[in-house]
Amino acid sequence: MEPTVRPLGVLSRAWNFAPLLFSAGILLGGNGLFGTLVAVRANLEGFGPSFVGYVGTAYFIGFGAGCLFVPWLIRRAGHIRVFAAFCALCAIGALLMVLVIHPVVWLVVRMIMGICFSGLLSIVESWLNAQSERGDRGRILSIYRIVDLLFVTSGQFVLPWVGAVGFDIFAVVAMIYCLSLLPLTLSRQKTPPVPTSATLNIRRSYMISPLASIGCVTIGLTNSAFRMVGPLYAQEMGLAVAQVATFMSLGIVGGAVTQYPLGWLSDRMNRRGVLMLTTGLAALSGLYMTVFADSSEMALMVGAFMFGAFSSPLYSLSVAHANDFAEPEDFIDLSATLMLFYSAGAIVGPTLAAWVLEVAAPSYFFLYMTVLHGSLILFIIYRMGRRATVPMSAKKRFVGLLRTSPMLMRWATGHTAPGAAQTESVSSSQASGR
Repeated sequence: MEPTVRPLGVLSRAWNFAPLLFSAGILLGGNGLFGTLVAVRANLEGFGPSFVGYVGTAYFIGFGAGCLFVPWLIRRAGHIRVFAAFCALCAIGALLMVLVIHPVVWLVVRMIMGICFSGLLSIVESWLNAQSERGDRGRILSIYRIVDLLFVTSGQFVLPWVGAVGFDIFAVVAMIYCLSLLPLTLSRQKTPPVPTSATLNIRRSYMISPLASIGCVTIGLTNSAFRMVGPLYAQEMGLAVAQVATFMSLGIVGGAVTQYPLGWLSDRMNRRGVLMLTTGLAALSGLYMTVFADSSEMALMVGAFMFGAFSSPLYSLSVAHANDFAEPEDFIDLSATLMLFYSAGAIVGPTLAAWVLEVAAPSYFFLYMTVLHGSLILFIIYRMGRRATVPMSAKKRFVGLLRTSPMLMRWATGHTAPGAAQTESVSSSQASGR
């Protein structure tokens, strides 16, 4: 019998690991700010659109690599030491990029920061997983997503407040990374058990759900392009730094607003149908931006919200579709492999999108997104003719996911690390997005 969880009890436990949530929020906010800053500043330095794409690619190469070897590093040195080391490296990297403004240095630093950020979020999420108690994991996960939304959205507006020119903004980012050290390292909580590495069985994961596998690659190609090259697109459309921050924030908020309704709908209808509908709306949003974005600033902002609203939830919907065909013991390995598929797309996406932005008009940036989403719709239709729909009784609950670390799926599905509490499933589908 499931225990009754009192709301005040959940809030009390959430307050008990508030240091973890603050550290996570500061990290997410700082990284969101720095991603926008790098694109804006690279353009101001005259590096060109292609270089902005290369920087995004370098970051995701590091992020993907970090997902593979960070668990080994944590087992070797411990959670707190690795967390402190990665925060220090991120702060050093931010300062190095303003002290040595050179394309090669920026590429190397962003790749190292991708590795670091993968590890930092793995540590925070494994810690939160270990601290969550039976029956309240879904609620704590929801609080984590709220923290993510608040800090990432707020972080965007530090850029126009400080300014993208000069040394100051890089110093602020370095201080933010250092600040994230304090709540976690000064807390009295016990460190979680050391993580185990997920098995990356690419062939098996693809056979479980070809649609989810191709979907994650496509979503990596599009969403990474928006996140890494979107600020440059906004500048090319004539927006000032403050307006660029608003443009990117609207994309983030849009994904948060629609994630729960679309997840709720997919739990009660044909999930592939909801996935196709959402992909179609994302394609139409890209088409809207292609045609109308240059008509007014308001049209541009509305388009950013619409694109985020329908493109961001696609990852969670794809993972939920894959889980419908997977056994519970496959969830963690499947999640890690799907994240690898996403990372593969995310490595290529920024470079492709930046190339489109450089050789064509800015409006073609979202035409690139439309073509990819349209291709995914065709593949969904193909898969509908190849495999029957999952019966309602066999469907797994939708879980709105952040694409942060493989630990998030372990936490969301109720799997704990060795030595922690017994596993249980998430009691309700909560939502948000980045």
